Amino acid sequence: MNVQPTEILLIEDNPDDVELTLRALRGRNIANNVKVVGDGALALEYLWPGGTSKAPAGGYPKLVLLDLKLPRIDGLEVLRRLKSSEETRQIPVVVLTSSQEESDMVESYRLGVNSYVVKPVDFAKFTQSVSDLGLYWLLLNKVPG
Repeated sequence: MNVQPTEILLIEDNPDDVELTLRALRGRNIANNVKVVGDGALALEYLWPGGTSKAPAGGYPKLVLLDLKLPRIDGLEVLRRLKSSEETRQIPVVVLTSSQEESDMVESYRLGVNSYVVKPVDFAKFTQSVSDLGLYWLLLNKVPG
C-alpha cells in the first residue's frame, strides 16, 4: 500500500474554517496532502494509531495547524502531548484559533507552540494568513533531518 505522506494535519472542528483553510492552502498549491480531523481525540488517534508510539501510515505531518477550542480533548492537551513526545516534538505546531485570551497564548507558548495566530474575522485576511502560514512553514522554514 503506497500512502502519501501527510504534509499538514489540520485539527479544526468548524467546517467553515476547514473549508476556508483548505481554500487558502490550495491557492498556494500546498493543500494536496492535508489530513483534517474535527476534535482532539481524533487528532491523537491519528498521530498515535491504537494508542501506540507507532507513526501514522505515511509518517508524521510536516506541520500541525491546531484550533484550541475542540470537542472531547482540547487543543492545549493535544499540544501538550505533541510537544512531550520524542517522536513529534520537532513538528512545527501553529495554533490557529479565535481565542484572544492571554492565558491561552501564554499556556500555548509554555507548552512549546511554534506560533500563535488569531483567526482574522475578515475572509480575505483569513485566507491570506493561512496561505502565508502554509508557505512559510512548508516551503521556507528548514527543519533537521
